[in-house]
Amino acid sequence: MPQSVEILIQASAVPVYAHPGDAGADLVSTEDATLLPGERRTLGTGVSIALPDGFVAFVVPRSGLAAKHGITIVNSPGTVDAGYRGEIRVALLNTDATESYRVAVGDRIAQLVIMPVTRAHFIPVEVLPGSDRGEAGFGSTGYSQKPPAVSGTSTSAPDSFSAVNGDNA
Repeated sequence: MPQSVEILIQASAVPVYAHPGDAGADLVSTEDATLLPGERRTLGTGVSIALPDGFVAFVVPRSGLAAKHGITIVNSPGTVDAGYRGEIRVALLNTDATESYRVAVGDRIAQLVIMPVTRAHFIPVEVLPGSDRGEAGFGSTGYSQKPPAVSGTSTSAPDSFSAVNGDNA
């Protein structure tokens, strides 16, 4: 069930949801700019908000800009904390190696996603409990999806984690 929350806002253009059910409301640029290949620039949106305690806003890239022009957000997602009252600015990056990208005032440059947030109570310990994943990190699941093994048979060699730990299941 979707949750709705009232957000106090000061804006030259109030963010809007393009379609019913969309998670992100469009943020538009208040500045003209040309991003050269590989260039990053912070652009204003003219939007300042007052989030209620227990909520966060994330500034995320627009998929069409990324797919068609290589435009993304450097610190994606950009986090807007409940206590921040300044203008939301977007750190755009042109990842295209050869083409510049022009932004005009009023162009949709990012989306704003509002979410509830859980505050953690961190408890220092000497040793963390174990898990199936353990310390396996970046790239630990490989690059291609392997078909599931049929019970009692093996379709491939054991993975390195299992082989190292003597677990061939």
